[in-house]
Amino acid sequence: MKREFKLDFRGREVTIETGELAKQANGAVLVRYGDTVVLSVSVMSSNVSTADFFPLTVLYQEKLYSVGKIPGGFIKREGRPTEEATLASRLIDRPIRPMFQDGFRNEVQVINTVLSVDPDNSPEMTAMLGASLALCISDIPFDGPIAGVRVGKIGKNYIINPTVEETEESELLLTVAGTKSDICMIEAGAKEVDEKTMIKAISEGQKAIRELCEFQEKIIEEVGRPKVTVDLVAIDTELTEMVKTYTHDSLLAVLKEKSEHTKKNADIENVKVQAIGHFSEIYAEREDLADVLKSVRTIVDDLEAKLVRDLIVEEHIRPDGRALDEIRPLSASIDLLPRTHGSALFTRGQTQALATTTLGAMGEHQILDGLGIEDMKRFMLHYNFPNYSVGETGRYGAPGRREIGHGALGERALLQVMPSEEEFPYTVRVVSEILESNGSSSQASICAGCLSLMAAGVPIKAPVAGIAMGLITKGKKHAVLTDIQGLEDHMGDMDFKVAGTRNGITALQMDIKIKGITEAILKEALNQAHEARMQILDLMHTVIESPRKELSPYAPKIATITIKPEKIKDVIGRGGEMITKIILEASNVKTVNDKDAVKVDIDDDGHVVVYHTDKAIIDKTIEMIESVVREVEEGKIYSGKVIKVEEFGCFVELWTGCEGLVHVSQLAHERVNSPKDVVAVGDEIMVKSLGYDNRGRLNLSRKDALPKVEKKEKDEKKKSE
Repeated sequence: MKREFKLDFRGREVTIETGELAKQANGAVLVRYGDTVVLSVSVMSSNVSTADFFPLTVLYQEKLYSVGKIPGGFIKREGRPTEEATLASRLIDRPIRPMFQDGFRNEVQVINTVLSVDPDNSPEMTAMLGASLALCISDIPFDGPIAGVRVGKIGKNYIINPTVEETEESELLLTVAGTKSDICMIEAGAKEVDEKTMIKAISEGQKAIRELCEFQEKIIEEVGRPKVTVDLVAIDTELTEMVKTYTHDSLLAVLKEKSEHTKKNADIENVKVQAIGHFSEIYAEREDLADVLKSVRTIVDDLEAKLVRDLIVEEHIRPDGRALDEIRPLSASIDLLPRTHGSALFTRGQTQALATTTLGAMGEHQILDGLGIEDMKRFMLHYNFPNYSVGETGRYGAPGRREIGHGALGERALLQVMPSEEEFPYTVRVVSEILESNGSSSQASICAGCLSLMAAGVPIKAPVAGIAMGLITKGKKHAVLTDIQGLEDHMGDMDFKVAGTRNGITALQMDIKIKGITEAILKEALNQAHEARMQILDLMHTVIESPRKELSPYAPKIATITIKPEKIKDVIGRGGEMITKIILEASNVKTVNDKDAVKVDIDDDGHVVVYHTDKAIIDKTIEMIESVVREVEEGKIYSGKVIKVEEFGCFVELWTGCEGLVHVSQLAHERVNSPKDVVAVGDEIMVKSLGYDNRGRLNLSRKDALPKVEKKEKDEKKKSE
């Protein structure tokens, strides 16, 4: 039976429909937010998975029919998810995942299908609301509801779920998710806002989230199904106590020891191997010995996590011996790679990122084929995380969700300080190669990427650095950690990444493994991150103080001119014939795709940008373009070259792209029987412009350009005859 629920949410209507669609799923809702419509469905396997992790899959499926588009390519159907869809899936997954019990192993899938999109009403936030409700009204054990909103700021006003126009004007765009009382997830990009402003935005978002959660609670009360009881994976209590007793002291001694990361990991692994060897002898007769030994390793892993957390909270002892607010050793350098347009290496402890910057023509921008109103992107940051960076082997292929997410975070952080297209008309690509990793590789990518941009001569507004903060909680006690390493990230409760300049925050991302954190902890983490960011910026300043004034000799140089919009068609020519001719002749290449070919970008407003590493080629290209767009003045005399002779006259080229007809009657003062008697192809002759006819054709006269004295002599000669 169909049920409908409505909420006036900050001046816009949210409608929830249940009971009509996807009835065989465990839970399904259709969410309408203005003209945005998303179907969210949740399903759960009845069997417990053999995996040693919770197999949760969250999908955000973009359908191009939702914005009235037909997919490109030969297949004409949606293919692999776009980066935006992948990021939206991660966005929804992160606040949902902590809401399932420890030991839950039944496979769960949450599928959000975008059916209709109104750009002013976020389909991602609509899907997050739908995902929460689809789980909450189902029989799947889920400790929700959760909700998410976007927060913008224009002047002193904080705006919930800003429209496209409001987003463009906003100095920050924050995505925040949480429960009725706590924050679960944060994503933000900002134009150098201070910590106080960011906290206020988060607080405003939390108020809106509370409204959405209370709305969900009413729906759950009316249509929610009773939750089923599932088997939670648990380890035998007796075995747990035996393993803990056997390994506690040796493991604690290793964790307290001040040693290098690789050695400490090896020592911890040795404790686990000894435990497995010890209990393999005790349980040698068990038929399920393999499962027992798997449990032994899990118990030692859990004990390691507990001891690490206890040492940090109770004794303020971190695995590598640092103080809670201490950053690992830093180093950085630039210009490692001679032929790239910019390069930099940034190292923090055992995390190392090599970043390169490449400058290209505006025409090399990334084309976006998604649901948003933007169709191109001129700044990209790509993040690669090879297996060798953590000393492992593994499969290599297309970037996964994590790599896409880390790249997007770095891109958001640096985008805020990038020059405008008018200031720097280039497409810019930064690539971060993680060479070594022990936590915070995304923030190392921001630091290295920023240094490479400055080395490449990109006039960024200010240097940007990033730092990752952690959190360990124990009852009412907690500890905020600066510059978390891999072990602290894996065993901690929070991964809180903050990037910014000396003036303020440019990007923020927070993930937690617990059900929420308070505003007070957020303030503490932001303030501690501010101090760390200043230290890193100090180091970066010693490497390069500001963006270079000159580009790399291997980077494309630029020159710009402006032509009348109505002349664009002349520069391009029929089927691109004219622009192709200009490129080939100016560059002295055979094809426009040649790597040495000059690049020309022409905007609809007549703005022309020419790119090449050789200034002489740029100058020649501009000269040829200017020749095409030069306008012939009626009555003015020009020197031209005969390019074609016909019975009715000859065609004369005044300059590249400008041709006119000298009719046979305009070739000389006397009668001309054949144009070939007067001119030949290749002759340089003087002609006078007679203007354009009603079909836009240029008419020229050689007769009117002849010296008057010549005309007088001919008249006298004619009389004497």
